[in-house]
Amino acid sequence: MAAVCQPRRALVEIPAPQPKIAARMRRSYLEILSARLAPSPLPRGRTTAPKRVQSLDLSIGGVWRGGIEEHCEKMDEPHTPLSKQQLVQLIRSLILVEQSQEPRIMASDLKYLQEDLQLKKANVYRSIPYSRFGSNRDAHCYRKAYPHLVAFKVSCQEWGQVLMRNKEWDAALEHSLMAWRYTSELPQWDTANHNALREQCYSILAAHSLTALEHYRPEPNRGRELLRRLKMAQLHSQSIVPCIQELQRIMGSCDDSSMDTK
Repeated sequence: MAAVCQPRRALVEIPAPQPKIAARMRRSYLEILSARLAPSPLPRGRTTAPKRVQSLDLSIGGVWRGGIEEHCEKMDEPHTPLSKQQLVQLIRSLILVEQSQEPRIMASDLKYLQEDLQLKKANVYRSIPYSRFGSNRDAHCYRKAYPHLVAFKVSCQEWGQVLMRNKEWDAALEHSLMAWRYTSELPQWDTANHNALREQCYSILAAHSLTALEHYRPEPNRGRELLRRLKMAQLHSQSIVPCIQELQRIMGSCDDSSMDTK
């Protein structure tokens, strides 16, 4: 008698297809921050004056920083790269926001400024890809490090301006010489045009030093020390030459006045 083949039952039932879940709209950082800063609704029967929400438009010395929101919205949009000018404005705005937290106290502490310059320089070297067969100073590596180079330049410029607004001339000179040393330690690029940011940093720091010397008369010992350091800075760039000449003129006039008193 032939065996009777019975159909095999399926042990697993296929579930019905689930409805599609609506995609969540991505919210930007400023929308989340605005929601947190918004005042909570009041209970019924209570009417009080609405509290003033803290504005995001921060400024130091009349500098407007409302462009942060615009740049952040542009960064959230897909396929919208920032131009070089927009990138510089964004980095400048972020640094000014950082300086808004008691700038006078932070600027007077040169140790904090040194740590800031060290961090900016370290970010430049961290951004350079080293696992490459070719040179790590070519145009590709320069494009990777460009935002951090701009951040270093803006940091040199903005902190020097804060010190000069506070009329801390000796601290401004010390900061310029300190930033000069960190600028000399930035990478040298294969293309000459890519080293323009380094020269711009030298020009900015030289201008800060010259402005400080126009308002500052150092002691003889301090003047000789500054002159020695300025001459060492001349080995990296000739932009410091007017500062050397101004300091020599100041020290010469001080020597003449001391001889007249005798």
